[in-house]
Amino acid sequence: MPVHGTIENARHPVKLWTPLREVESQALDQLRNIANLPFIFRHVAAMPDVHLGKGATVGSVIAMKAAVVPAAVGVDIGCGMAAVKTNLTSHDFGDGALAKLRRSIERSVPVGFNSHKAPTEAAMKWAAAHRGAGLSEKNVCQLGTLGGGNHFIEICLDGDDAVWIMLHSGSRNLGNTLAEVHIRNAKKLMKAMDIHLDDPDLAWFEEGSDDFSRYVKDVELAQEYAMENRRLMMSAVIRDMKTQFPHFDLAGDIINCHHNYLSRETHFGEKVIVTRKGAIRARKGDLGIIPGSMGTRSYIVRGRGSSESFDSCSHGAGRRMSRTKAKATFTISDLKAQTEGVECRKDRGVLDEIPAAYKDIDVVMANQSDLVEVVAQLKQVLCVKG
Repeated sequence: MPVHGTIENARHPVKLWTPLREVESQALDQLRNIANLPFIFRHVAAMPDVHLGKGATVGSVIAMKAAVVPAAVGVDIGCGMAAVKTNLTSHDFGDGALAKLRRSIERSVPVGFNSHKAPTEAAMKWAAAHRGAGLSEKNVCQLGTLGGGNHFIEICLDGDDAVWIMLHSGSRNLGNTLAEVHIRNAKKLMKAMDIHLDDPDLAWFEEGSDDFSRYVKDVELAQEYAMENRRLMMSAVIRDMKTQFPHFDLAGDIINCHHNYLSRETHFGEKVIVTRKGAIRARKGDLGIIPGSMGTRSYIVRGRGSSESFDSCSHGAGRRMSRTKAKATFTISDLKAQTEGVECRKDRGVLDEIPAAYKDIDVVMANQSDLVEVVAQLKQVLCVKG
């Protein structure tokens, strides 16, 4: 079933890849607010992991004509996933091997609020190629670092017992800082133009304006930064694995894709600006990564090229409860039970990331079977979080 629900009582329709009853009322209101914007092209597409976000809903794909809403990209500009298959199998992990590998990764890749004490050689090389972009020393030191929240590095096994490396991160403080500046500027612009919005966070810039050009330039920088950040972390994990497993090698190409970003694309014969906030591009043949949670399955997928979804699919399972509610609802014992068999942190600092705080990834996948086909199903055996 290509579309599971539709919202019609708005200026433009909203097509949902999940039953209407499964979407929280606040998220539905948010989707209507987006669909009421004057420059929306055709419809808004809501992915099966859709849930409430700031301004624009997480799991929304929005095609716009001659305008852009900064909140429709989100504050972690360029956030996304990277994954690669290796030649290792579970038989390579002897007693204590995963714990040793986790400690090695945590030494190589700073997590949480931490960053490299000095810029790495690779980070300095990237920054030199982007001289004039206004990068701070902090920005350069954060290249190749994980961050916190739902960002992670995992070692997984697929159905054939092959080992995969998978990680999730974005543009760190750079993207967040740029996004907040532009969202504030867009709000000021709406006030100056006497435009009153149901949700002020949906303020926009019109194409052709200096504000629009500055925003797009900054987004493109943050997206490149995020892509490089994942590349450097992947390189660090590969080095650690080569050190611990001398016969280690890659068994495929690295997949590296955004799920909070802006792109100029052609849909239904027209050139539009597409924002995917909590969604990945799934053109026919595109490889993508859809993670579950730190105790459930994740998927490597290939896009089917659905025009109705603007060639998109979900970016993950999506949260079903807030971090505050998760911490109030579950205990450390629950966390240990739900992450049994996974080498990872099992303390209150990651309790908000407990698998039960997320939607059922298998239901999410079933709801988008027309958007992607499954290439590999992964289950983590190690997870590093900030």
